[in-house]
Amino acid sequence: MTPGREQEEQDAAEARVVARVLEVRTGRTGTVEHRGRSVPTAFRKSPRTGPVAVATLGLEGDEQADPRVHGGPDKAVYAYPVEHYAWWQGRLGVALAPGFFGENLLLEGLTEERVHLGDRYAVGELVLEVSMPRRPCFKLAAVHDRPELPELLQESGRTGFYLRVLAPGSVAAGERLVPVGDPVTTVTVHELNRVMNLDRSDLAAAAELSAVPQVPERWRQSLARRLDGHQEPDGPRLRGT
Repeated sequence: MTPGREQEEQDAAEARVVARVLEVRTGRTGTVEHRGRSVPTAFRKSPRTGPVAVATLGLEGDEQADPRVHGGPDKAVYAYPVEHYAWWQGRLGVALAPGFFGENLLLEGLTEERVHLGDRYAVGELVLEVSMPRRPCFKLAAVHDRPELPELLQESGRTGFYLRVLAPGSVAAGERLVPVGDPVTTVTVHELNRVMNLDRSDLAAAAELSAVPQVPERWRQSLARRLDGHQEPDGPRLRGT
């Protein structure tokens, strides 16, 4: 390859970089008090230095307290946009430290309106795919002693998003996420959260999303049940009732 060609390819790659990893965080399972009882959670995560290995089920050293609803291939890595932190500080009236939302990756440059289901990003050999928005649960409220947080996070649309691991590798703070291929859907993370969690009367959109293969199977089943007139309650998830 000629030096000129190498420079062209390098310039093209640089132009496609749309995000940067500011922090990588992992956590072990502990407990938090909720409604007079101790519940397990790995929500509290600490920053890691140097490359962290990432496999199909997530980052090395990261745990999920309840595998029925957390973790798994569709929720291997949780990313949160740093751009939202200023809004939350104004909304909550307190200074927020990174890791407030239990994220594995604190990102700069990707927000819910910009990323689509199925979008792929590479960090070296690691290839990640956007899978779904976060559906917050009561443990967010318990960790921060703010009962309103889960519902507010969901309603704000500032949910962050999960990533599948298509090819294992490693990730470190300061690295860049490079998009791989073209978008395979027009469904943004923001739109899926709107239809799935907020505008539940929008049955036309629910029907469309229930047929999109990139929407996780469990969510497509939920949308199909909605079309049959069955709505799932939010109370157990958001309030732990």
